[in-house]
Amino acid sequence: MPDPRFAELDAFTTEELRSRAFALARQRGDVRFFWDLFRHLPHADDAEGLDNSTGAIGATVDDAVGLWREWTGHEYGEQEPLIRAALLDYVLVHEGERSGEAHRH
Repeated sequence: MPDPRFAELDAFTTEELRSRAFALARQRGDVRFFWDLFRHLPHADDAEGLDNSTGAIGATVDDAVGLWREWTGHEYGEQEPLIRAALLDYVLVHEGERSGEAHRH
């Protein structure tokens, strides 16, 4: 059965989903989430040299957010559907963790 929150979240703009997902990732200290999102950006090939392991020296959530802003300027181009799906999925999966409800779809 589909998660009933899907329709509610799908009505949000991509920017609203980004804001919500980024807030969750910050709260969780989830640097890997950002590195996974970078794979969907048009400039992802430019980042081949980046170490996407969560143990990278100096790799923090704030670093990832800054790099995201630099690369996207909140414009996602043709990659928006993929990025939007990743953001929506992240919110669906992790938002319930705050209240102890691990929602999986």
